[in-house]
Amino acid sequence: MTTLHFNSNPKELLNLQNIGKKFGDYTAIQDISFKIHEGEIFGFLGPSGAGKTTTIKILTGQLLQSQGIASILGNNTKNIGEEIYEQIGLVTDTVGVYERLTVQENLNIFANILKVDKQEIDKVLKRVGLYENRKQKAGKLSKGQKQRLGLARAVLHKPKILFLDEPTSGLDPATAKHIHSMFLELKKEGVAIFLTTHNMDEATKLCDIVALLNEGHIVEYGTPKELCLRYNDQKSYNITLTNGDTLLLEDTVENYSKINDYFFNEKIASIHSNEPTLEDVFIKVTGRSLES
Repeated sequence: MTTLHFNSNPKELLNLQNIGKKFGDYTAIQDISFKIHEGEIFGFLGPSGAGKTTTIKILTGQLLQSQGIASILGNNTKNIGEEIYEQIGLVTDTVGVYERLTVQENLNIFANILKVDKQEIDKVLKRVGLYENRKQKAGKLSKGQKQRLGLARAVLHKPKILFLDEPTSGLDPATAKHIHSMFLELKKEGVAIFLTTHNMDEATKLCDIVALLNEGHIVEYGTPKELCLRYNDQKSYNITLTNGDTLLLEDTVENYSKINDYFFNEKIASIHSNEPTLEDVFIKVTGRSLES
C-alpha cells in the first residue's frame, strides 16, 4: 500500500502493520495497515461496529492487539509510557466532564495532571469559543459546548497527535463547522489528526487520506478525490441554463457538441460534473450503506 503525505519532509507519527484484534471467536479488525505523518488528517471511515474505536484503543494502549505491530511516536503501543500520553489528545462523542465543576475548573484539573501552565487555559477557552462560559458549571453546557470543552481538554497540552472518535456526532451544523475549522487550524500547526467517522461529507471536507473500513477490513484507501474519481464509471454533467432550465447530460461526443454550443451562445449559468460521493464509493465497494 502506498502511503501519501503532503509535507515536504513529514515525520511519521503512527505506523500500523497487519494489526488484528479478536474477542474470543469474534474478529473486530484484521490486517489493518497504514501510516500517518505530522500535519495530516487521516480519516478512518465506516459504519458503527466496523472496528474504528477498537483501532483507537490499540493505538492509545488501551487494548493489546492479537496480531501485528503498531507504533506511536516511535514507541510500540504495547509498551506506552506516561510520556506518550503527554503528547496525544483524545476526543470522543461522549465527552466525560466533571459536571459539578465549572469549565475552568475542569481544565485546571487536566492542566495539573499534564503539567501545563495555567495561562494556557484562557487561550484554549478563547480558541474553542468557551471563554465567556468559563465560570459556568459543565453540567449546564449544551452538547455542542461539551464537545468544545472536550476538545479544549484534548489540545490543552499541545499534543502531537489528536484522536477524534466521532467528534461531531449529533451536533448542529453551525457547531460542527466551528469545530471543523479548529481541526484545520491544528493541522496547519503540524498536529496529526486521526479521525473516525461515518459522516462521509465531513471526511471529504477535512481529510487528506481516508481508509474505508468494512467488517474490520480496509476495503479502499486514498485521497477523497482520488477515490471518487476512481469509481466515476458513468460520467455526466449537471447544467443550468440562463433561462432556468436544468439538464443532465452524459459524457458523450454528441453532448460535447451541445455543451460547446451552450457555451458559445452564453447560455450556461452553471455546470457541474457528477462524481460519486465517498458514501457512494463505500456502497459500491461493500454493497451496504453506512447505516446498515
